[in-house]
Amino acid sequence: MQISNKTRHLSDVGCSHDCKYCYAKSLLNFRGLWNPQNPSIANIEKLKRKINKLPKGTIVRLGGMTDCFQPLELYNRVTYKIIKYLNKKKIGYLIVTKSSIVSNDEYLKIYDKNLAHFQITITTTDDNKSVQYEKASVPSERIKAIEKLYQCGFDVQVRLSPFIYEYIDFDILNAIKCDKILIEFLRVNHWIKQWFNIDYSKYTVKHAGYEHLPLSIKKECLKKITGFNQISVCEDVDEHFEYWKNNVNYNKKDCCNLKLGG
Repeated sequence: MQISNKTRHLSDVGCSHDCKYCYAKSLLNFRGLWNPQNPSIANIEKLKRKINKLPKGTIVRLGGMTDCFQPLELYNRVTYKIIKYLNKKKIGYLIVTKSSIVSNDEYLKIYDKNLAHFQITITTTDDNKSVQYEKASVPSERIKAIEKLYQCGFDVQVRLSPFIYEYIDFDILNAIKCDKILIEFLRVNHWIKQWFNIDYSKYTVKHAGYEHLPLSIKKECLKKITGFNQISVCEDVDEHFEYWKNNVNYNKKDCCNLKLGG
């Protein structure tokens, strides 16, 4: 199985997790397209028609612009139904979520280990801090979900995104029972500066409309992450990406480091 050249997203507008720093929210909110109180529900039949057109070897990303495991999923079961359909069509799927629902037993029963991949996002290890800027499951619940999926033998990663050094207790992070971690450093613009109380003066690298930490500081931050056998860094700054790819990333051909071939 190979990942298609283009990442394919099955998502809808709005998300009840309503993370204050969300890039999708920043793009859609001012257009009046962001509705966290009553997010629209994806049309099952439209999604199936899109899936039917996908070539073999495609891996669909569930949870791009919105989270596919919002609380509403417990009632409408769109994600549940789509996973079963992807299984039927033998199409791989990467689930990116901040919800502990992903590890509920009813979902564990339908995931196909040859097709399913998981990235569970945490932005802080502090439950009290997380509720100040996101309405998803608290980090301790997400960590339990990661460990449950890992113990069940699924291809699962901690997704540290965005990685904000000041918000992480590295003893907690490194104790997570999971082999893999994917790291995406915070990129800063005027939207981001509204939400995180950190020292932005260190973000001195300008790239593609964002401010980034220098590579030297990123390297020092990464040294604190010691509890995982497979480390990958997803990166926007070209020079930084080349360094991670050549010196850090477990899979030099795929920064997502998905396990392929069952």
